[in-house]
Amino acid sequence: MLKTRVITATVLLAVFLPILFLLPPIYINALFLVMIILAAWEWSRLIAPGATRAALIYAGLCFIAIAALLFFSNVDIDIALLLLAMVFWIVGAPLIMSRGTQLTLSKWQFFLAVLGLIVLPATWFALVFLREMGLLWLLTAMALVWVADIGAYFIGKAFGRRRLAPQLSPGKTVEGALGGIVLCCLFATLCALYLPPTATIFGAFAVSWGWLPMFLLVISLTALSIVGDLFESQLKRLSGVKDSSHLLPGHGGVLDRIDALLPTMPIVVLLVGLLK
Repeated sequence: MLKTRVITATVLLAVFLPILFLLPPIYINALFLVMIILAAWEWSRLIAPGATRAALIYAGLCFIAIAALLFFSNVDIDIALLLLAMVFWIVGAPLIMSRGTQLTLSKWQFFLAVLGLIVLPATWFALVFLREMGLLWLLTAMALVWVADIGAYFIGKAFGRRRLAPQLSPGKTVEGALGGIVLCCLFATLCALYLPPTATIFGAFAVSWGWLPMFLLVISLTALSIVGDLFESQLKRLSGVKDSSHLLPGHGGVLDRIDALLPTMPIVVLLVGLLK
C-alpha cells in the first residue's frame, strides 16, 4: 500500500511541478479544471451512489458552471460565489456535521447537488486567482492545508487520545488537530519572516493588520481545512464507501486529496480584499 501511494504521489508531482513552474499559467488553470471536474464526478457518486450516468452529467454541469464564470467574467458574480461557499463552510457544514450519520442521504441529495455546483467552481476560481497573484501566494496557501494534515497525522499518532469526531472520522483526534494548528502557525511565521511580505497572505496580513490577526487567520483556516476533511468523511460514511473513488491508487479519489482545500481557498481569496 505504501509503495503504491509513493508511486502515485511521484507521478502526480512529475505532472504538477513542471506545469506549475515551466509552463504559462493557462496550463495550471486547465489542470485545476480537470481536477475539479473529476472531483465533481466523485461528489455525485457520493450523494447518489450507483447513478453512473448522473455522475457524468453532474461533472458536465460543473464544467458549464466554470465556463460561465469565464464567459461572464463578472466580479460581482465571482464574489457572490465565494461568499456563498464561505457561508456554507462556516455555518452550514458544522450544522450538517452535527447530525453525524443520522442524515438520510436521499432527502439531502438536491441540496448537496446544488452545494457541489457552488463549492467546487468556487475552489477552481480561488486557485486560479491565487496563481494570478503569484506562485508563492498559491503554493503557501495550499501548503498550509498540507502542513495541517501532516501535523494532525503525526501528532495525533504520537499523542492522540480524545477523538475529534468519532462518528465521522474515528482516526482524527483533538490532540492531532491542535498539533496541526501549532505547526501551521509556525509555518505561517516562517513565511512572514523569510519570504517577501507581499508574496504570501501570511506576510501581507502581518504587515497590514499585525501578528495577532495573522495568527487568528491561520487558526481559522486550519480549522476550516479540518471541517472540509470531516464533511467529506461524512458524505463517504452516508454513502457507505471508504474513498470517493479509486482514480488515485493508494490515495483514493481526487476529492479525498482536495477536501481540505474546498473551504480554505475561497476564503483566502475573500480575505485578500481586507489587505491594504
